[in-house]
Amino acid sequence: MEEADEARLPSRLTRLLSALFYGTCSFLIVLVNKALLTTYGFPSPIVLGIGQMATTIMILYVSKLNKIIHFPDFDKKIPAKLFPLPLLYVGNHMSGLQSTRKLSLPMFTVLRKFTIPLTLLLEAVILGKQYSVNVVLSVLAIVLGAVIAAGSDLAFNLEGYIFVFLNDIFTAANGVYTKQKMDPKELGKYGVLFYNACFMIIPTVIISLCTGDFQQATEFSHWKNVLFIIQFLFSCLLGFLLMYATVLCSYYNSALTTAVVGAIKNVSVAYIGMLVGGDYIFSLLNFIGLNICMAGGLRYSFLTLNSQSKPKQPVDEESIPLDLKS
Repeated sequence: MEEADEARLPSRLTRLLSALFYGTCSFLIVLVNKALLTTYGFPSPIVLGIGQMATTIMILYVSKLNKIIHFPDFDKKIPAKLFPLPLLYVGNHMSGLQSTRKLSLPMFTVLRKFTIPLTLLLEAVILGKQYSVNVVLSVLAIVLGAVIAAGSDLAFNLEGYIFVFLNDIFTAANGVYTKQKMDPKELGKYGVLFYNACFMIIPTVIISLCTGDFQQATEFSHWKNVLFIIQFLFSCLLGFLLMYATVLCSYYNSALTTAVVGAIKNVSVAYIGMLVGGDYIFSLLNFIGLNICMAGGLRYSFLTLNSQSKPKQPVDEESIPLDLKS
């Protein structure tokens, strides 16, 4: 029995594929949301988030009805088992919106990197994980690179700084608690996704109605534009895939690995921006910082994938995708 459990532990390929899946989904949703919110000028990112949550609920519920996946039916113990994930997600969403409005993109990017050391700290405190000195140095290199890259844009905005650090705390706590709640004997991966979306969508709808955000969305002029509708629906689907990919990456790897993959994705976007788009202004300091950040991320990836002591993850047979069972 013990040998069978060992055989079902996630392989290095499974861990790598889950990380690549998360990075790809995260990259694609940035492109699609950028087109919706900037090119088309869609006025309501909150309504877009509601669409993504609703898509998640619908896909998972239909999959459960058709016995494709399994997660527990609702009972009175579910809210206690899930707490505080819904609150952390809503806090993360709201603080993220406020900080992006009040800070320049370079400063927002550098301050968001502090999510990574916060995740490392919370994993040590809440999950009791221990990391080697090399892993810690890799994480510090990512943060140092981001600070250097944004060194030419140190505009001070206290309110913006407060919101972005709250955003960092919410993001790190959400990742670590998601990892903790995914015990297959409790909610499992799909249970966490489904019930988290169910509890999140209610307060988000209320916030949208109270702020007039929902009314702005309903009065938007492009609802008859077929291309806009296709991209809106694609964003909703990508929202589900990103939530799923985040849970999958944290399940097979760790919350810290998920945070580092996100940082590598951001640097990759900057590299692509140097070649296409035309809005990247070259700065030696910025270029050096990006390279340090990428080097730290790649070093972390190498150390994680080549570590001989793999973390023993709980195996939820019903929730392992068919393409990852091989």
